[in-house]
Amino acid sequence: MARRWPTRIKNITMKNIFLLSALIISFLGNAQAKLITKTGKVTFEASVPAFEEVKAKNDNVTCIINPQTGEIASLVLMKSFRFKVALMEEHFNENYIESDKFPKGTFKGKVENFDISKLTATAKEFTITGKLELHGKSKAISIPAKIKKTAEGIEIISNFEVNSDDFGIEIPSVVSKKVAKKVAVTLNFQLN
Repeated sequence: MARRWPTRIKNITMKNIFLLSALIISFLGNAQAKLITKTGKVTFEASVPAFEEVKAKNDNVTCIINPQTGEIASLVLMKSFRFKVALMEEHFNENYIESDKFPKGTFKGKVENFDISKLTATAKEFTITGKLELHGKSKAISIPAKIKKTAEGIEIISNFEVNSDDFGIEIPSVVSKKVAKKVAVTLNFQLN
């Protein structure tokens, strides 16, 4: 004897399948519209004149932008920053940024007045506003950016400063004269 499902359960199941299908189709449609990179570059420098260079680079930064809305998000893994001196990298991860406790930095925001249809091969000036989360602290920031159209998608370049005090990053007094509190940050994202 074949088992028959009650009509109510059958209807709920069909509704769930329909809703799940609609969500998947919607997500896939939106996912195709976004531009992304997993090889973005972020460099920071906290050098002080007359002392050893304090500079690191990370070539594995993820960034995603919704070209219809200008919404942008980025993720950087702290342990992916590379220094010229291995001991600096160790101190950065263990003493300053505490990478085991705070493994990533994130940014979520928006490119103000963004219109992808008006981009050309000549970079245009934009302002990106949002929240930068680093070392367990969050701060609203506004940074300048140059954005241009490329053969594959778009390129975003920005240079700005962050203050280590804003993120609770303590610089030991022993090296406080050798490491700047205002950190120069450069980013370069090729999104497609």
